[in-house]
Amino acid sequence: MLTKRVIPCLDVRGGRVTKGVRFQNNQDLGDPVEMAVAYSDGGADELVFYDITASAEQRPIDINMVRQVAAAIHIPFAVGGGVSSIEDMERVILAGAEKVSVNSLAIQKPDIISEGAAVFGRQCIVLGMDPVRNPACPCGYEVTMKGFRVRTGMDALEWAKRAEDLGAGEIVVNSVDADGTRHGFELTVTRLIADAVGVPVVASGGAGKPEHLVEAFREGHADAAIVAGMIHTGDYTITQIKRVMQEAGIPTRMSY
Repeated sequence: MLTKRVIPCLDVRGGRVTKGVRFQNNQDLGDPVEMAVAYSDGGADELVFYDITASAEQRPIDINMVRQVAAAIHIPFAVGGGVSSIEDMERVILAGAEKVSVNSLAIQKPDIISEGAAVFGRQCIVLGMDPVRNPACPCGYEVTMKGFRVRTGMDALEWAKRAEDLGAGEIVVNSVDADGTRHGFELTVTRLIADAVGVPVVASGGAGKPEHLVEAFREGHADAAIVAGMIHTGDYTITQIKRVMQEAGIPTRMSY
C-alpha cells in the first residue's frame, strides 16, 4: 500500500508566510526559507508554496523566493500562484520546483494543463481547486478562483474530471468553507473527487489536529493532506501527526 503524504503549505505574501481564515485576517508567521527547512528536516513528505496574491494582482510569482526555498530543502516542492504561461512553468521548474500548481489560470485557459503535461510530464502538473458549497451545482460544490474571490459557476466534480482528462497529474481540493478554520477537512467534496478520478487527490483546508488527517485518508479517500496553521503555530509537529496516523493504521513514511 502506498504511504500517505503530509504536506506543509506555505502561503506567501510580500515575502513572508501568512495564514488567515478563508484568506481573511492574515497574520505574519515567518520567513519562508527558514520554515521550509524546518519542515523538510522535520519529516514532511513534500512542500507546497503558494504566492497567494500573485494571480489577483496580475504579477509573476516571486521566482527568487522559489529558488531560495528549493536550494534549502531536500524534499519535493510544488509551487503555485502567478503562473500564467508555459514559460512561467519552465521558470518555476528551472528554479528547482518539481511540480507546478495551476488554479485560476487553468479555469481561464484549460489547455494550459495539456500543454504543460506535454512539455514537462503530467506528474509535474497539479490542479489546485477551491470549491465552495453551492446546492445549485450538480455535485453540490462550485469552483472559485483568484483566492476564493471569484465564483465561476463551474461544478467542482466535472472540473476535476475534465482536468484529469486534460493531463493533470494530481488534484488539490482546498475547501473554501473549511480553509483556516482548523475544524477538519471538508470530507464530502474530497471523497467525491477522489472516488471519481484516477490521479492522486490532496485534501486541503481545515486541518487542526492529527486526527483530521486520519479522517481525510479514511473517509475522504485522499492520497495526501496539506497542513498549515496547526504546524505553523507549533501546536503539532510533523512527527506527532505521523505517529497518530501510524497508530491509526495509516501507512506513512516516518523519519526518526
